[in-house]
Amino acid sequence: MMNVLLVDDEPWVIEGLRTMVNWRNFGFQICGEASSGSEAFSMIQELKPELVLTDINMPVINGLELIERSNQKLARPPKFVILSGYDNFDFALTAMQQRVTEYLLKPFDEEEIEAVLIRLRTKIQEELKAEQSHSRMQFLFTNNLLIRLITGEDNESLKLQAAQALLLQKDSKLRCVVIEASGPSVALVGRVKKYFTQKPDRIFEDSAGRIGVILPDDEFPPCRVHELSLQLYRELEDPSNQPVIVTISGVLQGIGSIRELYLQALELNKCKRCQGKDGVYHYRDVRQGGKSQELAKEKFKELTEIVMAYQTNKIHAAVEAALDSVLEGMLDLKEAMSHVADLEWSLCRRIGDMNGDPDALMRKLHDGHGTIDSFGNYSALKTYVLELCLEAADILARLEAKNENNTIFHVIQYVDREFRSKLQLQDLAKMFHMNTAYLGQLFKKETGKPFNDYLNEKRIEEAKRLLRRTQMKISEIALQVGYPNTDYFIIKFKCLTGVLPSAYKQKTEREPAD
Repeated sequence: MMNVLLVDDEPWVIEGLRTMVNWRNFGFQICGEASSGSEAFSMIQELKPELVLTDINMPVINGLELIERSNQKLARPPKFVILSGYDNFDFALTAMQQRVTEYLLKPFDEEEIEAVLIRLRTKIQEELKAEQSHSRMQFLFTNNLLIRLITGEDNESLKLQAAQALLLQKDSKLRCVVIEASGPSVALVGRVKKYFTQKPDRIFEDSAGRIGVILPDDEFPPCRVHELSLQLYRELEDPSNQPVIVTISGVLQGIGSIRELYLQALELNKCKRCQGKDGVYHYRDVRQGGKSQELAKEKFKELTEIVMAYQTNKIHAAVEAALDSVLEGMLDLKEAMSHVADLEWSLCRRIGDMNGDPDALMRKLHDGHGTIDSFGNYSALKTYVLELCLEAADILARLEAKNENNTIFHVIQYVDREFRSKLQLQDLAKMFHMNTAYLGQLFKKETGKPFNDYLNEKRIEEAKRLLRRTQMKISEIALQVGYPNTDYFIIKFKCLTGVLPSAYKQKTEREPAD
């Protein structure tokens, strides 16, 4: 339906126009009524009707002045039909000069108005069709240029062409707004244009159907962009449909920055979509870079320590803090999963060290939730992490109670912690109030290895790690892992690995990194 606005300072005329014609039969609906020219101009700006029927003789701003003001100030003025009680050639001539479409003399009858509506309906529809076709062609051209830029095509010819077509300077300060909402993309483009009006339009549609718009900073300062984005969000918001997400990039300089601006807004869009949130978000408001990784690493470390201390009452808050650190830093789901995988490994290793069954825990979790790489959003990941931590804390607490009086378990734990220091079986026996021979038997029964073999293997494993990951000298590594005598360390290393420490280091340096 096309909208029509009725303007006359005589209420009976408005009433007659409203009731005399079945407007819907001719493809029109009355969108508003005004009793003065000034009121009518405000309503035209707000309602954007396709057709206005207006009286000429009105106070302050008459009908002809209303038409002149609309033609001068509006990018797309409506069609006007003059209603006049004066059969005066001067009025008609002025009306024609103002490009008035029709001129009706009062009193008019139903047939006259209907004939005018039939003519105008055809004319307006043809013009709308032509305008839509031109607008579509312009959009396709602009869209092609911008898509080439945001997908990484980078050459001076393209930048020059884009600058000319989009009427931008090569060093213009720009920002990008990305809008994701349900519904046909054509309708969404139209709504975006309504708020971010530009000549020419700098709008594009990405491969996922999101609509983007490039905004020059001098035409759209930050406060204005935020205000328009909020208005657009409120218009698009629909609780029954998918969330509406409007994301606003930072400001960068030059046509060549368009890709980076789009990626900023897109990164923020994906983060908020994974959180299941909607609204208007600014890239400047989120933390970026290595600080985000460090914060997430710190929060997951705190979570691990809380679980290993069986502090069940703190687990919910710690899980929230860990996942929030990922979200606030806009780390993607894969990065979040890597932190969760480290958490899994640490907890499973601790359960294994305490003679528990970490595989049973993982089977239970995977049966209930799937593996972490199968999660498609942060909500599912958070649920999984919470259950992992609660289950692990419960298992560890039960294992602690079971092992509390198991002296050999504490001996092994002590060796695992202190293998770098000078350890001897007789010293351990004194420490744990046991017979040396009996402790040696229990140690071998529990670990499957004699004490010295177990100790040497722990030391050599640590030495291998230091050889792979550090630039320490072999003598320094020997001392670090508990061998004051470097020659003895080299003998033990070759005995257990089959190669000298220097050869092992050279071999690992030649191997490609994982």
